[in-house]
Amino acid sequence: MLDGKVAVIYGAGGAVGSAVAEAFARHGAVVVLAGRTAARLESVAERIRASGGRAEAMPVDALDADAVEQHMAAIVARCGRVDISFNLIDVGDIQGTPLVDMAADDFTQPVNRAVRTHFLTATAAARQMKGTGGGVILALTAQCGRNPAPLTGGFGVACAAIEGLCRQLAAELGRDGIRVACIRSSGSVDAPGLSDLFDEHAAKEGITREELDARYAATTMLGRLPRLAEVGNAAVLLASDYARSVTAEIFNLTAGQLVD
Repeated sequence: MLDGKVAVIYGAGGAVGSAVAEAFARHGAVVVLAGRTAARLESVAERIRASGGRAEAMPVDALDADAVEQHMAAIVARCGRVDISFNLIDVGDIQGTPLVDMAADDFTQPVNRAVRTHFLTATAAARQMKGTGGGVILALTAQCGRNPAPLTGGFGVACAAIEGLCRQLAAELGRDGIRVACIRSSGSVDAPGLSDLFDEHAAKEGITREELDARYAATTMLGRLPRLAEVGNAAVLLASDYARSVTAEIFNLTAGQLVD
């Protein structure tokens, strides 16, 4: 589905980023693994190569404007072009504290990080894609970007900001053949970071982790939350030509937790 495409994934050393990278590689993409920790990127690259895929580990700080531009130029010099850009870096959200008890910097940190990194990486990719006939820019948010939840700090606001940016980018870039889409997930419990967060929420509420998982599952129509592999599969579909008329889309991957 992605044969011959060049895809750059920011935050590729993380749980979601690596799952998406491996899914892209399975479907034929040349995957550029971007992030700040070279060792983690190389570990993902080795797994992909061992499975017969093609991957390049290219570290970058996706919050540094000059570094992002230089990194994009280096990708084009090495691979010839960029067809897909997916930003999955950690936005540094702080959860578990009511807003009335939260410091302003703790609340605004994920909003500032999310808006900055998505703007930098998406526009850098778009400038390259304009010269090669188009491409696809992807993002990932959570259900609290539309349906607010207590004790999520600035994370829901950051998700809403990412979705708004995606819509505006889609409106401006569509005539250049560039599609922009966002996957909205209800969270994957097989992602270590989310699993740790769920542990914290359960402890604060004085319930067991099993009780918390069951409560979340009960809020979905399918009775479960999406797995990491399903996020990767959704990304493959949206990045592929099967979705060539899909843009400005917030793709519902909440297992029926939200109804659009």
